[in-house]
Amino acid sequence: MRNVAYFVILSLVMLMTPRKSPQAKRNPQRQRKCVAAFCRVSTNSPAQLASLEQQIRAYKTMIEDNPAWELVGIYTDIASGLRLQHREGYKRLLRECKRGKIDMIIVKSMSRLGRDSLELIKRIREWKAQGITLYLETERINTMTADNFIIDVLATQVQSESEARSEAIKFGIRQSMSNGNVKLNCKQFLGYTKDANGLLVIVPEEAEIVHKIFELYLQGNGCRKIKRWLEEHGIKTVTGKSEWSTSTIDRMLSSEKYIGDVLMQKTFTPDALGGLQVKNIGQQMMYLIENDHEPIIDRETWIRVQEIKGVPLPEYMRSAEVEAILSDEANSKIGMKMC
Repeated sequence: MRNVAYFVILSLVMLMTPRKSPQAKRNPQRQRKCVAAFCRVSTNSPAQLASLEQQIRAYKTMIEDNPAWELVGIYTDIASGLRLQHREGYKRLLRECKRGKIDMIIVKSMSRLGRDSLELIKRIREWKAQGITLYLETERINTMTADNFIIDVLATQVQSESEARSEAIKFGIRQSMSNGNVKLNCKQFLGYTKDANGLLVIVPEEAEIVHKIFELYLQGNGCRKIKRWLEEHGIKTVTGKSEWSTSTIDRMLSSEKYIGDVLMQKTFTPDALGGLQVKNIGQQMMYLIENDHEPIIDRETWIRVQEIKGVPLPEYMRSAEVEAILSDEANSKIGMKMC
């Protein structure tokens, strides 16, 4: 299968490779080679930021100490290599290449440029057609002299390693969920915060807003009317905005977290390269932790709201296979199927 996938990718790249002379847009009068470096780390963790700073200093020294080179710039990103989104440094590098400002790019390894093999092969061949040299330090490869087959194999390997790493991370997350470990973003979760031990605790003034939203709904007010009431009374969202979203209110009314439960893996990412999350309607295991934290809304009120919304039972009880894990207080674990 991998061989088939490789030749499909290679065929697509050959179709997209620009038919330009190797010296397109290059200035033959330049006395020194215009050199740029590109550095990327995936996160802003202290260790990775220190690594990024070290790379920047090293490349600056390397290029400036070479009398035959002129430093154009060092382009950096703190982002995933799967997609171009949020990769402003890489985008600036691409623009400078198109303008003919760069003769050579130095990068630590091919994976720093990206992890999509089709995009990598296409981009490297475009640069080669423009006369732009890409030097991969770790692989010790100069793309102007290396065989295209070697470049293609390396790009395919980069994507394969990325997919394997993604699956390993997903497996670890699922194992953590199955062990009852909860991770919630309280900054966008009205009514709760975390204490010094990382446990969910109620924020009283925010809990009053949650109570009011449920109360208004039970009084016959839809999400639009609730939105209007909140805005007219100057009540701000959890992120401090004055304008409420009806979809946010609707999600709050169906959130099991307000009755003390946590349902994990409601969404998942089927394709690591695509990166798009899809709703989990049974494709993956879901994990339910009951009585995980102190509730804001009692179960009877919450169930009445679901019935009014047309959901007689909690959605996770009727739409997907669920592994139910009791709270630590029960000190036991039960797995079951619900339809």
